Amino acid sequence: MTPVVLVAEELAPAALDVLATEFDVRQVDGTDRPALLAELATADAVIVRSATQIDAEAIAAAPRLKVVARAGVGLDNVDVPAATARGVMVVNAPTSNIVSAAEQAIALLLAVARHTAGASAALKNGEWKRSRYTGVEVQGKTVGVVGLGRIGVLFAQRMAAFGTRLIAYDPYVQPARAAQLGVRLVGLDELLRESDFISVHLPKTPETLGLIGERELDLVKPGVRIVNAARGGLIDEQALANALADGRVAGAGIDVFVKEPITSSPLFAFDNVVVTPHLGASTAEAQDKAGLSVARSVRLALQGEFVPDAVNVQAGGVVGEEVRPLLALAEKLGKVFTAVAGGVAASVTVEVRGEVVAHDVTVLKLAATKGLFASVVEEQVTYVNAPQLAADRGVEVDLVTDDEAIDHHNLVTLRGALPDGRTVSVAGTVTVTGAREIRRLTEVDGFDLELGAEGILLFFRYSDRPGVVGAIGSILGEAGVNIAAMQVARREAGGEALMTLTVDSSVDAELLSSAAAAIGASRGSLADLRGE
Repeated sequence: MTPVVLVAEELAPAALDVLATEFDVRQVDGTDRPALLAELATADAVIVRSATQIDAEAIAAAPRLKVVARAGVGLDNVDVPAATARGVMVVNAPTSNIVSAAEQAIALLLAVARHTAGASAALKNGEWKRSRYTGVEVQGKTVGVVGLGRIGVLFAQRMAAFGTRLIAYDPYVQPARAAQLGVRLVGLDELLRESDFISVHLPKTPETLGLIGERELDLVKPGVRIVNAARGGLIDEQALANALADGRVAGAGIDVFVKEPITSSPLFAFDNVVVTPHLGASTAEAQDKAGLSVARSVRLALQGEFVPDAVNVQAGGVVGEEVRPLLALAEKLGKVFTAVAGGVAASVTVEVRGEVVAHDVTVLKLAATKGLFASVVEEQVTYVNAPQLAADRGVEVDLVTDDEAIDHHNLVTLRGALPDGRTVSVAGTVTVTGAREIRRLTEVDGFDLELGAEGILLFFRYSDRPGVVGAIGSILGEAGVNIAAMQVARREAGGEALMTLTVDSSVDAELLSSAAAAIGASRGSLADLRGE
C-alpha cells in the first residue's frame, strides 16, 4: 500500500513535487477539525504549518501515523510528548528562516537609522520635509550584537560589510570563536555603554526574559538605536518607551512583542520607532525552504532512513531499549551543567558507566550536548544540530564508557573545563520500576545529592551557617514561589555548602540574583528540566 502523506496547510509546489512521486499526497484544511480527524485515520504522515493543531486527540485518531512535520521552526502546535509516547517522529525546519530573520533585523536597523518609515508616511501624506528626517550613517559605528547564535552570526557578518565595529555579548560563545568572526566579546554592561546600534538575537528563557530593562537602558550610550527581531519580552517594552521619551534611545526597530498579535503598544506613539508584525520568517524563500526541508524529512522517515531534523529521536527507532531510559537523563544533566557552570565549557566529557555500555550509547553524548545548548541558543536544538552548535562555539564533547558503576546500576556523569580554569561536574542515574522511570541527580560539583531530576531546579553555593535555609524560604515565599523539595549538601560543617531546591514556578533573573546576594552565595543558578 502506498503511504499517505496528508498536507494540512499550504505547501510550496516544489515540496509537493518531492512527495508526489513516491506517496499518495492528500490535502485537507487543517483548521476544519472534523475533516482533519477523518483524514488522519489513513495518514502515514501529516505536514502542518502553524494553524493546524496536532494534539493528543489528533495523534490518537491516526493509527498509521509515523511522522508529524511542521514546516517552520516552532512546535507550539504539535504535542511532542504525545507523539513520542506513540512512537511518532516529529520533524521541523530549524534553519529555514535564519537568513530571513537576520535580514529583517538589518532592515529594521537601516530603517531606524534613516527614518525610512516616517519619511515614507509623511511624503504619502503630501509632506516634503527632508530636514525633519535627517538620519545617521552606519559606517564607522559600533554595533552591539546580543547573542551570537546562528542568526546573530549572520547578522554580524552582514553588518561587517557596512564598515562597522562589532562587539557582542554571549556567555556561551568562546572568545576564539568570536574572534574568527571579527567580533569582540564583552560583558552586557560594556556593550550597552559602547554601542551606537544594538540588535538582540537571543532565545526566550527565564534568564533572558526582560534582559534589557530599566537598569540596562540607563547604561546605554546616548543616541543608541535598538533592534529586536528575535523574541518578544527580551526588551522591557515600557522601559524602552520611557527611554525613547527622555531621549536616551534615539530610535528602535521592533518585530516581536510580549503579546502577539498586538495592535496597541506604548511604542507605537513614537515616530522614531519602526514596528512590524513579526515578519522575521515571512519571506517566500523561508516558506519554500521550510516546505522543502520537511518534505525531504517526511520522505526519509517513511523510507526508514535517518532523519536529520527529528526533534524526538526516541521515535526514530535508533535507540536501544536498554539505553532509552538514560536519554532524557543525559539531556537534563546537560541543562544542569550549563546552569551550574554559568557559561559554556571549553570541553565536556560524557561518562557512561554500568551494564548499559554493552550497548551503543553514542546517542547519550548527543543527548547531553543537546541539553548543554538547549537554553542558550536561539534556534531549536536537535540531536543532529547539537554537535554543530558545539563546534561553532569551540566546545569539544567526548564520550567515555566503563562497565563498572559504583553504587548505581548505571550512571551518567558530565565533566567539563571552563575557560576560566574552573571545572564542573554533574551526575545522575535512572531507576526503572515497571513502566515508571525515576531520574535522579546524584552529584553536583562533588556534592552528593539524592534529588529528582525534574521540574525547575535552583542551585546556591555558599558558606555553611545557620539561618540560610530559612532566609531562602522567606525570599521565595514572599515572591510567591513554592518550594517542592530541598536538599543541602556539604563536605564539612561550616565549609562550603550546596543548596538545591525544586520549585513549582519559574524564577526570574532578578529574584535569583537577589536571593543569592541575600545569603552571600557566589551566584544562583536555574535549570528548567520540564518537558523532556
